Amino acid sequence: MNRRTVLAGVLALTTGLTLAGCSSDGEPELKVIGAFMPQPVSDMAAGFLVVRNSGDAADRLTSVTSPLSDNVTIHETRDRTMRMVSSFEVPAGGELDLERGGNHIMFMKLKQQPKPGEKVSLELHFEKAGPITVDVPVKETTHNPKKQ
Repeated sequence: MNRRTVLAGVLALTTGLTLAGCSSDGEPELKVIGAFMPQPVSDMAAGFLVVRNSGDAADRLTSVTSPLSDNVTIHETRDRTMRMVSSFEVPAGGELDLERGGNHIMFMKLKQQPKPGEKVSLELHFEKAGPITVDVPVKETTHNPKKQ
């Protein structure tokens, strides 16, 4: 009987470890890097950043809010044409790259004109992960960092 108790304990421990290691409902682990906004030259502005997902589940960027504008949208650019979209995928183990000439954040009807050296606060909203607040530095109008 002592042998059965030990065997049952080993089986229970092994099963528990196996289940813990095989989580099929992983979580996204999101981090924002490289954020910037070129200094606006009108009542519109664009924002660029990278959302890195080191988790084992995909997520979606569904909206962006900011005190700079009541009208902040996300846009994709295809064949040199820009259009508003409802979300962007942030793949598991990958990243969402919002960059000049590509997908980006649009701020319409700015409440003020931010200058280089200032920061603009924005909040990214996701389907699964909680919101992420980012203080985006305002750069000169022509700022375009090289891809790493």
